[in-house]
Amino acid sequence: MYIPFLAQSATPVATATQETTPVQAVADTVSGEVEQATSILSRIFTPFLNGLPSLIFALIFLLIGLFLVKQIMRIVRHAFERANMDRIMSSFLRSVIKIVLYIILFVIVLSLLDVPMDSIVAVIASAGVAVALALKDSLSNLAGGFIVLFSKPLKAGDTVEINGTIGKVEAINILYTRIITPDNTAVYVPNGVVAGNKIINYTDKERRRVDLLFGISYEDDIDHARQVMLQVCEKAPEALQDPVPEVFVSAHDDSAVTLRLQVWVKSENYWALHYRLLEDVKKAFDAAGISIPYPQMDVHVPAVNSKDSSK
Repeated sequence: MYIPFLAQSATPVATATQETTPVQAVADTVSGEVEQATSILSRIFTPFLNGLPSLIFALIFLLIGLFLVKQIMRIVRHAFERANMDRIMSSFLRSVIKIVLYIILFVIVLSLLDVPMDSIVAVIASAGVAVALALKDSLSNLAGGFIVLFSKPLKAGDTVEINGTIGKVEAINILYTRIITPDNTAVYVPNGVVAGNKIINYTDKERRRVDLLFGISYEDDIDHARQVMLQVCEKAPEALQDPVPEVFVSAHDDSAVTLRLQVWVKSENYWALHYRLLEDVKKAFDAAGISIPYPQMDVHVPAVNSKDSSK
């Protein structure tokens, strides 16, 4: 009975061996897939892991650089304020300095990431050419803004005439100069036009001279008319008495003797005095019996001969 026991016990051992074979095959397959995936991920992330220290350092440098740019701009602003620089020029220069600092910081960060400088320079040069072609008018206005701000033919608050537009300068921006006309209309004149055209600044000087022409009849007394006009100037609160007002004979026109009145005034009171004198001189002439003649034409008709008329 001992022998059959041995024979009977051998059969289950063989069955167990057969049942573990598929499990082992699945395990081997899974192991192979895992190794393959690990190899792929390793090839993908190995360069990233190798460059991670540079990336972290570049990120830290970027944060420090942004902080330094902010501090530099604060120092520049305080320096401009201590130098009593014009507000518009100060704002313009600070904008340009900030842009330049950001470009420098961007280039340094790219160099820390081992980006070839030749590529950076090529990209910046290509971008510069593309931007120059696309924004040539804006670049002209930008250059005009530099010229206007540094040569200072005008400033905020001045009353100017530019390319036919008359008004008060409200602001000089990077690309445009904003002018407010007497009827409170905002006109934006490109800085390229401002720099390339004649600029008439009416308030650049503290004083201006009002020149007005008045015609009197040939029968009127010139000295009397001159005295009346000077008395009007003495009563005008805006008129300056130093230099003293003057009246000259300007022309002998067809219908009148033209008198030129010259009166000095502070620049901000120019138009107030201009309109006051036009009205007050007319009233004074009427009160003094001095006429302002209309244009006249004498027509002479020759006498018609009676014999010719009978024909």
